[in-house]
Amino acid sequence: MGARTTGRRLAATAAIGALVVALTAGAAGAAPVAGHRGGPDAAALRASIADLSGAGATSAVVLADGEGGRWSGTSGTGDPATGRPVKADGRFRIGSISKVFTATVLLQLAAEHRIDLDGTVQHYLPDALPAGYPPVTVRQLLNHTSGLPGGDGLLAPDGSADDGGAAWFAAHAADRWTPRQVLDTLAGEPMGFAPGTAQQYNGVNYFLAGLLVERVTGRSFEREVTERVLRPLGLRRTSVPAATDTALPDPSAHAVLAVPRAGGGSDLVDVTRQSPWPWAEGGMVSTAPDLDRFLSALLRGELLPPAQQAELFAVPDVPNFRNKNCDLGPTAGRACFSTGLMRFTPAPGVELWGKTGSRPGYTSAVFATRDASRELVYSFTPTSRQGVPFPDQYRVAAAAFDLPAL
Repeated sequence: MGARTTGRRLAATAAIGALVVALTAGAAGAAPVAGHRGGPDAAALRASIADLSGAGATSAVVLADGEGGRWSGTSGTGDPATGRPVKADGRFRIGSISKVFTATVLLQLAAEHRIDLDGTVQHYLPDALPAGYPPVTVRQLLNHTSGLPGGDGLLAPDGSADDGGAAWFAAHAADRWTPRQVLDTLAGEPMGFAPGTAQQYNGVNYFLAGLLVERVTGRSFEREVTERVLRPLGLRRTSVPAATDTALPDPSAHAVLAVPRAGGGSDLVDVTRQSPWPWAEGGMVSTAPDLDRFLSALLRGELLPPAQQAELFAVPDVPNFRNKNCDLGPTAGRACFSTGLMRFTPAPGVELWGKTGSRPGYTSAVFATRDASRELVYSFTPTSRQGVPFPDQYRVAAAAFDLPAL
């Protein structure tokens, strides 16, 4: 397996979804989203997932929660092969939402003075980066200002094919790569910019973050996440699977990709079983109720002391570098990622915090107002490698946060 080939596959897992672009298009006249004391609009939420045909998805799970009440709903089918129902509390692959768990553990280690956010990757992991690279700090990894190469839109080997790489992934769903193989893709690649001077979303940053957790603690990333976050919060259906574990027990819905037939048409190929090799960057599995509980605890300060809690909302004041997801609203062109979260500011006075995530067959997200008075979790199972289109994701967010329609 060549380094560049592995890098192309890494970048496909590092894509963060496109809800923010849709938010930009639709929230021009939005009222401030500072807090939601009333219950979620059940009718609007139900309507937002009533028709999945335009989304190219076979199922949807939505959970809206907050001080005024809770709404949970599903649509579609949990398994196109059998027609079984969707499970509202079933597991799904959360992709890059995993990064929020990773950042939380590192912030806890910083609070314990076991790692310095201003310390360098080269100090903690002397052999991880090419020798000629400038110093990169732990904070720069977590807020994507590292300048490291590896996140600039590379695709899977056949990503330019008509099916967007679906056939390739269906045949290679169990393939896996180690963090070391991922880092080997950096060899010979120039830095994108000087560390700390711009922001570019990059999955490589969080492979390094996972390695930092293991180096500092001397224990596995899976054990640290479990003992520091999952067990204290009672998140019994969230886990960091081993890269060799392709199973997804009790899924919310089966993931299927549309793979073209040689003579025309396409077949739905089940890719529910796939390697969770993206690991600390994007390999975790969870459920809508567990993600709801996690983000609520995080935003309400249950997991971090005040100094580290402030890091969650510290978005660096630097330019956005080749990242369309930060080109929205009054902060367009500037950074939108903090130390672990993504800030959405689609219009003046509108501020949401959370994270999107994708894996082949899954498009998911978790968002909330900063005071956690309203939260949203959703997960679709798209049949395209490109995931669920912007408007279909936005429609759910609009219903949850009382945003205007597109």
